[in-house]
Amino acid sequence: MTQSAAEMVAIYIQAEKDVLEGKTTVMNGRTFTMENLNEIRDGRVEWERRLQQQTAAAGGKRKRSPALANFIR
Repeated sequence: MTQSAAEMVAIYIQAEKDVLEGKTTVMNGRTFTMENLNEIRDGRVEWERRLQQQTAAAGGKRKRSPALANFIR
């Protein structure tokens, strides 16, 4: 089953909420707990980037944004 970028963003947001509430969540056969929160957030950021690219491509224009440093790990 192939999911759209928007669906994947929603899945990662729900996983992030679940983990923050102390729940365990399973995505693609992997179990995630509080220790995996950064990994979940990295995945959400990646899918948000893909969604932004798809949205820009659908609109026929490419939006360039400045590169930002990510110091959170």
